[in-house]
Amino acid sequence: MVTLSPLSLRHLLPKSIKTLLTLNPNHIQIQTHDTNPDAKPKSCPKLISRRNASAMALSVFIVPHILPPLVLAAGPAAGECELTVAPSGLGFCDRVVGTGVAASKGQLIKAHYVGRLENGKVFDSSYNRGKPLTFRVGVGEVIKGWDQGILGGDGIPPMLSGGKRTLKLPPELAYGSRGAGCRGGSCVIPPDSTLLFDVEFIGKI
Repeated sequence: MVTLSPLSLRHLLPKSIKTLLTLNPNHIQIQTHDTNPDAKPKSCPKLISRRNASAMALSVFIVPHILPPLVLAAGPAAGECELTVAPSGLGFCDRVVGTGVAASKGQLIKAHYVGRLENGKVFDSSYNRGKPLTFRVGVGEVIKGWDQGILGGDGIPPMLSGGKRTLKLPPELAYGSRGAGCRGGSCVIPPDSTLLFDVEFIGKI
Protein backbone atom coordinates (compact mmCIF):
# COMPACT_ATOMS: atom_id res chain seq x y z
CA MET A 1 0.00 0.00 0.00
CA VAL A 2 1.16 3.50 -0.76
CA THR A 3 0.64 6.86 0.76
CA LEU A 4 2.47 9.82 -0.69
CA SER A 5 -0.42 12.12 -0.06
CA PRO A 6 -3.00 10.36 2.15
CA LEU A 7 -5.86 12.35 0.72
CA SER A 8 -5.02 12.39 -2.97
CA LEU A 9 -3.85 8.76 -3.36
CA ARG A 10 -6.22 6.91 -1.02
CA HIS A 11 -8.48 5.96 -3.94
CA LEU A 12 -5.55 4.16 -5.63
CA LEU A 13 -5.13 1.56 -2.91
CA PRO A 14 -6.45 -1.96 -3.62
CA LYS A 15 -9.01 -3.23 -1.13
CA SER A 16 -7.14 -6.53 -0.83
CA ILE A 17 -4.04 -4.99 0.71
CA LYS A 18 -3.81 -5.97 4.40
CA THR A 19 -1.53 -3.17 5.55
CA LEU A 20 -3.12 -0.26 7.39
CA LEU A 21 -1.48 3.12 7.66
CA THR A 22 -2.01 5.16 10.78
CA LEU A 23 -0.77 8.71 10.37
CA ASN A 24 0.47 11.04 13.06
CA PRO A 25 2.23 14.37 12.63
CA ASN A 26 5.74 12.90 12.80
CA HIS A 27 5.58 9.22 11.86
CA ILE A 28 3.63 6.68 9.91
CA GLN A 29 2.79 3.55 11.81
CA ILE A 30 2.61 0.44 9.65
CA GLN A 31 0.62 -2.39 11.13
CA THR A 32 0.30 -5.74 9.37
CA HIS A 33 -2.63 -8.05 10.11
CA ASP A 34 -1.85 -11.72 9.64
CA THR A 35 -4.64 -13.82 8.23
CA ASN A 36 -3.27 -17.01 9.83
CA PRO A 37 -5.34 -17.69 13.02
CA ASP A 38 -2.56 -19.88 14.48
CA ALA A 39 0.12 -17.25 14.07
CA LYS A 40 1.78 -15.99 17.22
CA PRO A 41 1.13 -12.38 18.24
CA LYS A 42 3.49 -9.97 16.55
CA SER A 43 5.55 -7.42 18.36
CA CYS A 44 4.44 -3.81 18.45
CA PRO A 45 4.29 -2.09 15.10
CA LYS A 46 7.48 -0.39 13.97
CA LEU A 47 7.65 3.35 13.56
CA ILE A 48 9.39 4.74 10.52
CA SER A 49 9.78 8.25 9.31
CA ARG A 50 7.22 9.71 6.92
CA ARG A 51 9.93 10.08 4.23
CA ASN A 52 11.01 6.45 4.45
CA ALA A 53 7.41 5.25 4.40
CA SER A 54 6.74 7.28 1.28
CA ALA A 55 9.79 5.83 -0.42
CA MET A 56 8.72 2.28 0.51
CA ALA A 57 5.23 2.90 -0.75
CA LEU A 58 6.48 4.31 -4.02
CA SER A 59 8.69 1.30 -4.69
CA VAL A 60 6.10 -1.37 -3.90
CA PHE A 61 3.01 0.11 -5.46
CA ILE A 62 3.30 3.23 -7.59
CA VAL A 63 6.32 2.16 -9.65
CA PRO A 64 5.03 -1.31 -10.64
CA HIS A 65 1.58 0.05 -11.50
CA ILE A 66 2.60 3.17 -13.43
CA LEU A 67 5.92 2.39 -15.08
CA PRO A 68 6.10 -0.24 -17.85
CA PRO A 69 8.54 -3.11 -17.38
CA LEU A 70 12.09 -2.46 -18.52
CA VAL A 71 12.79 -4.10 -21.84
CA LEU A 72 16.31 -4.30 -23.23
CA ALA A 73 15.91 -3.69 -26.92
CA ALA A 74 17.81 -6.00 -29.20
CA GLY A 75 19.73 -4.39 -31.98
CA PRO A 76 22.89 -2.45 -32.67
CA ALA A 77 24.83 -0.87 -29.86
CA ALA A 78 24.71 2.87 -29.31
CA GLY A 79 26.62 4.72 -32.03
CA GLU A 80 26.46 1.82 -34.45
CA CYS A 81 24.17 1.33 -37.40
CA GLU A 82 22.46 -1.87 -38.53
CA LEU A 83 23.69 -2.53 -42.05
CA THR A 84 21.77 -3.87 -45.02
CA VAL A 85 23.98 -5.78 -47.45
CA ALA A 86 23.34 -5.42 -51.17
CA PRO A 87 23.99 -8.28 -53.66
CA SER A 88 27.27 -6.59 -54.57
CA GLY A 89 28.46 -7.06 -50.99
CA LEU A 90 28.22 -3.36 -50.13
CA GLY A 91 26.70 -2.73 -46.70
CA PHE A 92 24.82 0.49 -46.04
CA CYS A 93 22.78 2.18 -43.34
CA ASP A 94 21.17 5.62 -43.39
CA ARG A 95 21.83 7.53 -40.18
CA VAL A 96 20.11 10.62 -41.58
CA VAL A 97 17.93 10.56 -44.69
CA GLY A 98 18.51 13.70 -46.71
CA THR A 99 15.77 16.05 -47.82
CA GLY A 100 17.45 17.39 -50.95
CA VAL A 101 17.94 15.94 -54.41
CA ALA A 102 19.90 12.85 -55.41
CA ALA A 103 23.15 13.12 -57.33
CA SER A 104 23.28 12.05 -60.95
CA LYS A 105 26.13 10.22 -62.69
CA GLY A 106 28.95 12.52 -63.71
CA GLN A 107 27.77 15.35 -61.46
CA LEU A 108 30.33 17.28 -59.41
CA ILE A 109 29.45 16.90 -55.75
CA LYS A 110 31.01 17.41 -52.35
CA ALA A 111 30.92 15.12 -49.35
CA HIS A 112 32.43 14.85 -45.90
CA TYR A 113 33.60 11.48 -44.65
CA VAL A 114 35.42 9.49 -41.99
CA GLY A 115 37.18 6.30 -43.08
CA ARG A 116 37.89 3.47 -40.64
CA LEU A 117 39.38 0.01 -40.69
CA GLU A 118 37.34 -2.85 -39.26
CA ASN A 119 39.24 -2.56 -35.98
CA GLY A 120 37.92 0.99 -35.62
CA LYS A 121 41.15 2.80 -36.50
CA VAL A 122 40.51 6.03 -38.44
CA PHE A 123 42.77 6.30 -41.49
CA ASP A 124 41.31 9.46 -43.04
CA SER A 125 38.81 12.21 -42.26
CA SER A 126 37.76 15.23 -44.29
CA TYR A 127 36.36 16.77 -41.11
CA ASN A 128 39.87 16.91 -39.66
CA ARG A 129 41.05 18.75 -42.74
CA GLY A 130 38.11 21.13 -42.50
CA LYS A 131 37.22 20.68 -46.17
CA PRO A 132 34.83 18.23 -47.88
CA LEU A 133 35.95 16.03 -50.76
CA THR A 134 34.95 17.26 -54.21
CA PHE A 135 34.63 14.75 -57.07
CA ARG A 136 32.51 13.63 -60.01
CA VAL A 137 30.37 10.76 -58.85
CA GLY A 138 29.87 7.57 -60.84
CA VAL A 139 32.79 7.98 -63.25
CA GLY A 140 35.57 6.22 -61.34
CA GLU A 141 37.16 9.19 -59.61
CA VAL A 142 36.63 7.43 -56.28
CA ILE A 143 36.52 3.76 -55.28
CA LYS A 144 33.60 1.68 -56.52
CA GLY A 145 31.91 1.39 -53.15
CA TRP A 146 31.62 5.17 -52.91
CA ASP A 147 30.07 5.56 -56.35
CA GLN A 148 27.55 2.83 -55.65
CA GLY A 149 26.90 3.94 -52.08
CA ILE A 150 26.04 7.49 -53.14
CA LEU A 151 24.35 6.99 -56.52
CA GLY A 152 22.50 3.85 -55.43
CA GLY A 153 21.55 0.84 -57.50
CA ASP A 154 21.71 -2.91 -56.92
CA GLY A 155 19.07 -2.59 -54.20
CA ILE A 156 20.63 0.52 -52.64
CA PRO A 157 18.59 3.75 -52.63
CA PRO A 158 20.40 6.88 -53.81
CA MET A 159 21.61 9.31 -51.17
CA LEU A 160 19.82 12.64 -51.00
CA SER A 161 21.72 15.83 -50.23
CA GLY A 162 21.88 16.44 -46.52
CA GLY A 163 21.91 12.71 -45.85
CA LYS A 164 24.40 10.74 -43.77
CA ARG A 165 25.11 7.12 -44.56
CA THR A 166 27.46 4.45 -43.23
CA LEU A 167 29.03 2.28 -45.92
CA LYS A 168 30.84 -1.02 -45.41
CA LEU A 169 33.00 -1.82 -48.41
CA PRO A 170 34.39 -5.30 -49.08
CA PRO A 171 37.93 -5.30 -50.52
CA GLU A 172 36.72 -5.67 -54.11
CA LEU A 173 34.76 -2.40 -53.80
CA ALA A 174 37.62 -0.63 -52.03
CA TYR A 175 41.40 -1.01 -52.58
CA GLY A 176 41.49 -4.78 -53.11
CA SER A 177 44.70 -6.74 -52.79
CA ARG A 178 46.94 -3.73 -53.40
CA GLY A 179 45.89 -1.77 -50.30
CA ALA A 180 46.64 1.95 -50.11
CA GLY A 181 49.25 4.28 -48.66
CA CYS A 182 51.89 1.56 -48.74
CA ARG A 183 55.49 2.46 -48.10
CA GLY A 184 58.45 0.53 -46.76
CA GLY A 185 56.47 -2.66 -46.33
CA SER A 186 53.62 -1.09 -44.33
CA CYS A 187 50.28 0.26 -45.54
CA VAL A 188 47.83 2.79 -44.15
CA ILE A 189 45.14 0.53 -45.59
CA PRO A 190 46.42 -3.06 -45.65
CA PRO A 191 45.70 -5.30 -48.65
CA ASP A 192 42.30 -7.01 -48.71
CA SER A 193 40.85 -4.65 -46.09
CA THR A 194 37.15 -4.18 -45.49
CA LEU A 195 36.52 -0.48 -44.92
CA LEU A 196 33.87 1.53 -43.13
CA PHE A 197 32.95 5.05 -44.21
CA ASP A 198 30.61 7.54 -42.58
CA VAL A 199 29.60 9.72 -45.54
CA GLU A 200 27.74 13.03 -45.42
CA PHE A 201 26.46 14.04 -48.86
CA ILE A 202 26.51 17.81 -48.78
CA GLY A 203 25.22 18.34 -52.32
CA LYS A 204 26.15 19.20 -55.86
CA ILE A 205 28.44 22.06 -56.79
